[in-house]
Amino acid sequence: MNVAYVFSTQNSHYILSNMILPQLKQGGHGLTVVGMFFFVDNTFMLVKGNDIGERLTKISQETGILIMACDKWAFVRKINDDLVAAARLGCFPDLHAALKDVALSQVITL
Repeated sequence: MNVAYVFSTQNSHYILSNMILPQLKQGGHGLTVVGMFFFVDNTFMLVKGNDIGERLTKISQETGILIMACDKWAFVRKINDDLVAAARLGCFPDLHAALKDVALSQVITL
């Protein structure tokens, strides 16, 4: 089953760092993650040097998972030019276009 995550709550950092990323690294997540979209302050997780962003870059390079930061929030926070290599900037139309051919089964918002 192909899933995408939307990170929009203050709990996203803990869930991603301590649950999802370790499972993805070990190959035990149970689902195929095809994309991750970061909103509001969660965009800071994708700044260069941030442990989560750097870990996501490695996993994305190995698996092809789409990593996207909401462009509006990245521009507002002035981090649009300081994101990890794997992160793209975009909005919902960009996310939809990037995931249209991956047989997405679920979108999970955390």
